[in-house]
Amino acid sequence: MAARKTQPTTSPSYTVPGLKPDTAGDVIAVLQDRLNALNDLALTLKHVHWNVVGPHFIAVHQMLDPQVDAVRVMVDDIAERIATLGGSPVGTPGALVAQRSWDDYAIGRADTTSHLAALDIVYTGVIESHREAIAKTEESDPVTQDLLIGQSGKLEQYHWFVRAHLESADGTLLTAGVSDEKTAAKRGKR
Repeated sequence: MAARKTQPTTSPSYTVPGLKPDTAGDVIAVLQDRLNALNDLALTLKHVHWNVVGPHFIAVHQMLDPQVDAVRVMVDDIAERIATLGGSPVGTPGALVAQRSWDDYAIGRADTTSHLAALDIVYTGVIESHREAIAKTEESDPVTQDLLIGQSGKLEQYHWFVRAHLESADGTLLTAGVSDEKTAAKRGKR
């Protein structure tokens, strides 16, 4: 049996009232990217949950599970919005890997600060991309934009939870000026 790649439906034959199918297709493409990013984030958070060690282990371990659960709800909301617009959400691992524009999370077993420093970079990327998606849907679909805005607020809060562990009393972040996970994780080793 030949392997088939599952592609998202970005040219729906129908969509919600008041939205043209070609516009819905553009929104679906934006949402599929967010679906991939949030699925990846949920898996990454769970990976960190399993692989974090050292001082403050239990605090970080327990902080991450509610984030995983909330991000999974976001994934479901995005997938249902794609379907509502007449598209076919694709949530398979192969599609995620094939369609993503970012590298896989590179940190295995590591101490809490190293993982949190790397997660700072992960959350930064997800939130920046979510904000770009908000801008892209401003004119075309305010309902989708509202969904993305609400999710961004929660993602920013979780990012703050992570950054609170990386911030000094004077407000300086351990990861200031860092743009990749591996460098951030190295800075986290104290």
